Amino acid sequence: MRTVAELPHPDCKITIFSMNQKFIIKFEQGVLEQTYKISELDISDGVNGVFQLIDEEFITHILSVFKSMNQGFIKAYNRHEY
Repeated sequence: MRTVAELPHPDCKITIFSMNQKFIIKFEQGVLEQTYKISELDISDGVNGVFQLIDEEFITHILSVFKSMNQGFIKAYNRHEY
């Protein structure tokens, strides 16, 4: 897996990888991560096409999913005594 790009964002880390003719878009926020894979053949203009895919509407969705993931994790954690 080869790192193609890192996009700066104040709320999460965004890294784009290339592996096996796929772009892998990884979003990280603390201990949580979301990964999306798309065939390089489905994206015109290579990595620049991936940049276009990661627009503000998509990032807003990503951040709402992180919020939901975090709430679910906290609820699961609190059901058990550690």
